[in-house]
Amino acid sequence: MTTDTTGTVARDGESRPGGPADSPFIRACRRRPGPHTPVWFMRQAGRSLPEYREIRATVPMLESCRRPDLVTEITLQPVRRHGVDAAILFSDIVVPVAAAGVDLDIVPGTGPVVAEPIRTAADVERIRLITREDVSYVDEAVRQLVAELGDTPLIGFAGAPFTLASYLVEGGPSRTHAKTKALMYGNPELWHALCGRLAEVTLAFLRVQIDAGVSAVQLFDSWAGALSEADYRRFVLPHSTAVLSGLVDAGVPRIHFGVGTAELLGAMGEAGADVVGVDWRTPLDVATGRIGPDKAVQGNLDPTVLLAPWPVVEAEVRRILEQGKAAPGHVFNLGHGVLPETDPEVLTRVVALVHEVSSRRADQG
Repeated sequence: MTTDTTGTVARDGESRPGGPADSPFIRACRRRPGPHTPVWFMRQAGRSLPEYREIRATVPMLESCRRPDLVTEITLQPVRRHGVDAAILFSDIVVPVAAAGVDLDIVPGTGPVVAEPIRTAADVERIRLITREDVSYVDEAVRQLVAELGDTPLIGFAGAPFTLASYLVEGGPSRTHAKTKALMYGNPELWHALCGRLAEVTLAFLRVQIDAGVSAVQLFDSWAGALSEADYRRFVLPHSTAVLSGLVDAGVPRIHFGVGTAELLGAMGEAGADVVGVDWRTPLDVATGRIGPDKAVQGNLDPTVLLAPWPVVEAEVRRILEQGKAAPGHVFNLGHGVLPETDPEVLTRVVALVHEVSSRRADQG
């Protein structure tokens, strides 16, 4: 028995019918027609859900990411509640970096805080490569989830080298990324050494998730929008490409997402993903023109719209579905993550609306 490239079980090299491989989500990622436009939400595993907050009330973030029982439960919560078309693994982008030996913590209200920020080549050398054993809890959680989810695909994810490097250089979150850019411009050799090492760690982390059975992966480059296109191409693109191209033989759809990346969408499309995520600032039809006709798109409802009255939410959902028709494949999502103050019932209604509207169009088309 072998496992096929989208997490379904195959015998004698042949995929079984149905399963995650034939789900609306995977079909859209593959630019194939499906019964409706699939929908999932970034940061759906937690954030706004009271059942998540109850679990996390006494468990620190990193600990919750390292406990397969909690990872499984939290990942499943939005699937049960909202009926989304895909689950995304509950984790954090700094999990593999911590596994690689970096002393850090996720501080409530702040985010990742690094004890000793990267400054020298010796600091980079201390970031060791990781193995499956280093993140065995992720491997175990994915296997549990694949068994629980059945035909619903599971998305694995990791942080892109630039965003990880920014946390490690700044020592934590930053609005200006001043120290990151100072290192990038002032010592490009050290910068590329750091990002090269992080690309290796990220690739290994995604491989663990794929081997355990995820149906797709998403590479988050949350802070790439802080750069010009020229700087992105010089300092970031080679390392994101190393990760995404390193998974070309894995057979799962690859999604690439960043925030504030309107001017970078063309370059991001060159990094090797099958799907490019688009934040709320760029209409999907415009984004498709920049990315090219051979990529599906994902997005892109402004998360704050979910706080507005329902008629506003409905109008925006319909607009995005209409603009998404310009792409060869569209996965409905937010333009960034779910805000903690979001009413979960609104998310459930959005899922139902996306399915209703896009199914009707399919029937008419």
